[in-house]
Amino acid sequence: KAGALQQGKSRGRPIGTRRGEIRAGARLNVIETLRAAAPWQPLRRAQALAGGTVKGPRVHVRRDDFRITRFKQRTETTTIFAVDASGSAALHRLAEAKGAVELLLADCYVRRDRVGLIAFRGQGAELLLPPTRSLVRAKRSLAGLPGGGGTPLAAAIDAVRELAEAVKRRGETPVAVFLTDGRANIDREGKPGRPKAMEDAVAAARVLAQENFTTILVDTSPRPQRSAQELSQAMNARYLPLPYADAATLSSAVQAASS
Repeated sequence: KAGALQQGKSRGRPIGTRRGEIRAGARLNVIETLRAAAPWQPLRRAQALAGGTVKGPRVHVRRDDFRITRFKQRTETTTIFAVDASGSAALHRLAEAKGAVELLLADCYVRRDRVGLIAFRGQGAELLLPPTRSLVRAKRSLAGLPGGGGTPLAAAIDAVRELAEAVKRRGETPVAVFLTDGRANIDREGKPGRPKAMEDAVAAARVLAQENFTTILVDTSPRPQRSAQELSQAMNARYLPLPYADAATLSSAVQAASS
């Protein structure tokens, strides 16, 4: 689980109590409330007798004594896979990348996490699978992923950031996993040219880094690429060079990095 810890009023693991009122689903901790009221009992009984109250409650509890139980729980995690389906990736590692993503999808399904899938090739990035818990839908989307064309990395990073922001607004924790060789050659406008494409990709990566999402970049090229390393540094991602890994090794490495 990579979900962020958050405090709640009614669900999760108890982490203590606080002074408060019973409202909006808050749970009263009876034991701690009585414990807070106990030292004041002699004074409150005396005040009650002085006020003419002969038969009052055995325990005088006031609003200031109320103690509310605090809970802590992890938010749901949504793992966003961005799969490079361009020509260079298709020639080298697209089959292994698909296999690794399928294994990771199955792991996310077991944990009841959500999974989203973005593919990038040609002139842009496409959301193949909005965040879902359906393993069947995820595998079907992945199986139909074609390979070939340019590498629009900037468009892919922008698409991942937008989806991750939407996930965060829903109260979930996004985790982004890029499977690419990092060799961008299509710029943000969809035009070919490696220098401008890499410049746009690095700029998009720096914007993504400002969001402080958990991000992993898996270098799927036959040999570790400097471009992928620079891109991972720009987006503040964990860099995993796996030049000789099969699907199982890819899956295990990503799970270890995101845990």
